[in-house]
Order: sequence, then C-alpha cells, then structure tokens
Amino acid sequence: MIENQNKTNNQTKIKLVIDAIIFVAFLVAMDPRSSGIAVHEWLATSLLAALVIHLLLSWDWITQVTRRFTGRMNGKTRINYILNWLLFIDVSVLMISGLLISEQVMPTLGISLPRNFAWRSLHELASNLFLILLGLHTAMHWSWVVNAFKRYVFQPIAQIFSVNKGKDVTT
Repeated sequence: MIENQNKTNNQTKIKLVIDAIIFVAFLVAMDPRSSGIAVHEWLATSLLAALVIHLLLSWDWITQVTRRFTGRMNGKTRINYILNWLLFIDVSVLMISGLLISEQVMPTLGISLPRNFAWRSLHELASNLFLILLGLHTAMHWSWVVNAFKRYVFQPIAQIFSVNKGKDVTT
C-alpha cells in the first residue's frame, strides 16, 4: 500500500512538472511573431514528447474510463473523457497542419512541401480551438493543480523556511 502511494506521488510530481513544461512551452509557441518561427516550430514539435509522457502517465485512467464509458459513470468523468478526446484530435490536427506548413522543421529534415494556405487556416483554427479546450481542461482539473502545487511546491518551500526559522544564519 505504501509502495502504491509512493508510485502515485512520484507520478503526480512527474505529471506536475510535465504539465508545467507543456504550459510554458505552449505560451511561448503560441505567438510565433514574438518567439520567431524557428522557436515556434521546434518547440511545438518537441512538445510531442511531453504530451506522450502526459498520456502515458494517465494511461490507467484512460483505459479504465474507456472500458466504463457506456456503463455507469458520473457526468464530470464522462465530460472530462470527451474533452480529452477533443484535445487529442485537436492537437493531432494542430501538429499535422503545423508540419505541413513548416518553414523550419521539415526543410531541416530535407522534406519540401508545396505551400497550401488551407493548411495554414486549419492550423490557426486548431490553435484557437486548442486555447478554448485547454482552458476547459485546466478548469476541470484546477483542484488537482492547486493541490499538487501546495503539496509538492509550496509545502516543501515552507518547510525549508520553517527549518531555518529561529536558527542564526549569520554563523
């Protein structure tokens, strides 16, 4: 039982770090005019690895809910599951369209693609939809985010300062 709790705690810590990386990277990648097209493309492409890790850490939940989806399940879990699928589909469209309009990644890999403005429009649409879906996803998981930050970030910092409280740090 303690071993399972430690595994869950470790997965939560890893997921918190991965999710924070995804969030910050997405903020940077979201505005290619500020970061530059090369940073936008390479950062977005590298986010695939972080997203795969996020999915793998959630795999038990995904498989359990998939098995139970047509059976009895509370509404919040069902909505969360559908929202996650919409995010997955949107990110897939976002990444594929991004690679098809790539000015840096694909040419660096020696792949030349014809210019097609339909892919650019689809990429922008998927990007805007991603903002909405990510906002909903974050809102549904807000208590997890707050609790994880309290437990794994704020409490350890508070403990560091409480250990040093009362000690003479000048010696």
